[in-house]
Amino acid sequence: MPGRLHRGKVRDTYGLSGDHLLMVATDRISAFDVVLPTGITDKGLVLNRISAFWFDKIKHIVPNHFVCLGDSPEADQYIRESSIAGSVSEEVASKSMVIKRAERLDLECVVRGYIAGSAWSEYRRQGTVSGLDVGKGLVEGQAFPEPLFTPTTKAEEGHDENMSKQEVLDMVGLDLARQLEETSISIFKWALDYAKERNIIVADTKMEFGIIDGQLTLIDELLTPDSSRFWAVESYSPGQSQPSYDKQFVRDWLNNQGWDHEPPAPELPSDVVAQTSEKYKEAYFKLTGGRL
Repeated sequence: MPGRLHRGKVRDTYGLSGDHLLMVATDRISAFDVVLPTGITDKGLVLNRISAFWFDKIKHIVPNHFVCLGDSPEADQYIRESSIAGSVSEEVASKSMVIKRAERLDLECVVRGYIAGSAWSEYRRQGTVSGLDVGKGLVEGQAFPEPLFTPTTKAEEGHDENMSKQEVLDMVGLDLARQLEETSISIFKWALDYAKERNIIVADTKMEFGIIDGQLTLIDELLTPDSSRFWAVESYSPGQSQPSYDKQFVRDWLNNQGWDHEPPAPELPSDVVAQTSEKYKEAYFKLTGGRL
């Protein structure tokens, strides 16, 4: 499609009329900050729909950049006067949303309610999580007493790096740093309670923010199987890796191949693609009640 402004690891962005953009969630998948050569069937559709769902649910906490889904009647007024008019297929429209243009803050706001993934790896090595003292004797998958705010850099290439509180302060200043932490934790706690009622544990997630009209605004994606760990309540058992509805399945497969987390990544076999696609769709169903 012509007129692409930005290609991210998963999302492509196109200019629309005024201060609006079309953000397309593709079927690309990244793991360990590397885009894999194999896509996941219907992944973009799931990411797009579940983000729209959550943006609506948490708008009482903080404004967000979502305007409408790309295949909604409302989207036509933004697309028809743009350079991509006539180029947006039905498939692309189903994986896209119209958003407001924002000035992005170059950090990822990670909130952890449970110890897993890179946090568990660091804890086993050093007894810390993102450099924070979280006490002794934790086991994999255990809940923290309170959610941890562990921001990272936003790397277009290479690996994201943990940021200290001072580094965040230096980047955005005291008031905005406090607002980012408080808002991120508020969203996480609200989503955690909501999801538990639907038999899903949101173990951790990452969010991105920008500024629109001088106001802190949630952007990019929200609480998707790409950006979060979703565990089944009924099988949750601390002390082990948890069954999940997210891309941990892909990470585990890659690790079992002995991949060193540097490009190029190996191709995913068809059964891993199919199972990952089903996990994403199941997460959507459990959280929203809808089928895709």
